[in-house]
Amino acid sequence: MNIIDELAWRDAINQQTDEEGLRKLTDGKAVSLYCGVDPTGDSMHIGHLIPFMVLKRFQLAGHRPVILIGGATGTIGDPSGRSSERTLQTLEEIQANVDALTSQLRKLFVTEGDNEIRMVNNYDWTHKINIIEFLRDYGKNFNLNTMLAKDVVASRLEDGISFTEFSYQILQSLDFLHLYQHEDVQLQIGGSDQWGNITSGLDLIRKKEGSEAVAFGLTIPLMLKADGTKFGKSAGGAIWLDGNKTTPYEFYQFWANTDDRDVVKYLKYFTFLSKEQIEALAEKVETEPHKREAQITLAEEMTRFVHGEDLLQQAKRITAALFSGDIRSLSAEEIEQGFKEMPTFTSSKEPKNIVDWLVELGIEPSKRQAREDINNGAISMNGEKVGSLELVIDASHAIGERFIIIRKGKKKYSLVKMA
Repeated sequence: MNIIDELAWRDAINQQTDEEGLRKLTDGKAVSLYCGVDPTGDSMHIGHLIPFMVLKRFQLAGHRPVILIGGATGTIGDPSGRSSERTLQTLEEIQANVDALTSQLRKLFVTEGDNEIRMVNNYDWTHKINIIEFLRDYGKNFNLNTMLAKDVVASRLEDGISFTEFSYQILQSLDFLHLYQHEDVQLQIGGSDQWGNITSGLDLIRKKEGSEAVAFGLTIPLMLKADGTKFGKSAGGAIWLDGNKTTPYEFYQFWANTDDRDVVKYLKYFTFLSKEQIEALAEKVETEPHKREAQITLAEEMTRFVHGEDLLQQAKRITAALFSGDIRSLSAEEIEQGFKEMPTFTSSKEPKNIVDWLVELGIEPSKRQAREDINNGAISMNGEKVGSLELVIDASHAIGERFIIIRKGKKKYSLVKMA
């Protein structure tokens, strides 16, 4: 299957500058292409993954992808999708982000082989251009009326846009030209909001290299959830690829909790499962939705891809323990992940009667209620029911000498940290 046909089946194409020409270019010939990301933070989130998963598909189809880290463009900020000016970061902050993203992307996408994904930083060629060269050699090729008509700029005109952000499309166009000239790149891919920047790059290539220059652009659709909200967000905020920002367990749970209406779409976008495998899972969604096989497969595939097999198994252990109540099977680190968003209390290590301890922490509103809940078997500690009003709590009850998990009723968990 031609890579363009595969992307079409996966609903991963929004716009193409020349569908027929790109199909011919990629049919039987290895093509160099690129996708970029600006270092606005020290980690990507899952929304950033969308175009890079397409880039990976090109690699698997035998093409030669390039990942561009925007060490230069990141200093001024892409106005796409924004209603106001960015707060500029220091060069030191940007370089730290460049280093972090380079490491993250290299871990996920760079493999050894003839068509391994190459990584470049646009600061390497942009910082050598002085202001006179920029204006004469590049700025002269951009018509102001055309730039103003681009959606990314037009949407900002009412509230205002600085010359700095206005010039972003020139710098991104310069990237496409540089990669065309020095890396034989003939295709740029990006999100739907990058269409204007991509077409500006194509215009610059043809003005500099001649109207017969062969280059293309392709954008990926904006992804929305079935309820109309933006993909990639949870109640706690963005779902990060950095395990210190979003733990592997939280990452796994995000995918495992995907709506039935979205799961097949995500399987197409984010996994490398075959058409036959995805269609079989789609059928399970229709016939046996309660088993959530598609969601579990999606969660496993994505957690394995981003965090590796060991952390996938850890996420599954936490999930199983929370479902069964077998809390003691978890390590202190796994408890910290699994109970990160649950009510948290801090206790001293001094011995305390269970009733007094629950009330002093605020888990129970009164001693009377605490005694009643214990007598009714409604209080569990580390997965075991508390059976005595005389129980004395001390550090020996803490898992890993750090945590005690209290469950009140069937679902109300509390995490107690031992000071």
